[in-house]
Amino acid sequence: MYRQLRVGVVIPAFNETRAIAKTVATIPEFVDEVIVVDDCSSDDTSDRARVNPDVVVVRHAENRGVGAAIATGYRHALEAGLDVAVVMGGDGQMDPGDMPALLDPIAAGHADYVKGNRFLHPDVWREMPPARIVGNVILSAATRVTSGYKHVFDSQCGYTAIHRDALERIDLGAVWTRYGYPNDLLARLHAAGVRVADVAVRPIYGEHWKSGINFGTAFHPLPYVLLRSWGSRLVAESLRRS
Repeated sequence: MYRQLRVGVVIPAFNETRAIAKTVATIPEFVDEVIVVDDCSSDDTSDRARVNPDVVVVRHAENRGVGAAIATGYRHALEAGLDVAVVMGGDGQMDPGDMPALLDPIAAGHADYVKGNRFLHPDVWREMPPARIVGNVILSAATRVTSGYKHVFDSQCGYTAIHRDALERIDLGAVWTRYGYPNDLLARLHAAGVRVADVAVRPIYGEHWKSGINFGTAFHPLPYVLLRSWGSRLVAESLRRS
């Protein structure tokens, strides 16, 4: 428990045999439940995630995408009665020491959804690959328009925390299931009137880091995802005002 909040950590994972055990083992002790969602890995990700008997491992029967894996984890968090669900990647690119910074605005009642912003951390220019910086800046600028949150940046950072009240205000089944998920989610949160805050988190890119993102899986569908989320937000907000 953290500041009277029951906290769960949702870890979407796909072929993360190299890093998943360390990721789970380094989660802070104040976390009440760890939920690993194995998105039909072809390796032993599920087995390696079970570093202790308390870890909950949910495995998809088929690969459904990172967004769908997170939605599965969110549903489990709601069913378990947790107050806040934190999302961490299974690849070791998120510092567990940053978790209190994500939780504090929710505990203080200032935000319902808190996302990491690596551009607020001084190491970003040294650690993040140049191509990722360029892509992130472009997508963040576009997402500011489509989501309606003019103050948020680093839209592709997946290190987030959300209160159960915010989760219950959106349709998890309608959120985009693959790359582009965070851009779509932000638009849906804005339509639901959810308060969002950015906090600084440490960028981590080890020497063995290799991105699973390529043009076909990410950048090709993103214009469609952004336009889709923009349109659905405008319609939802119009209906809410009428």
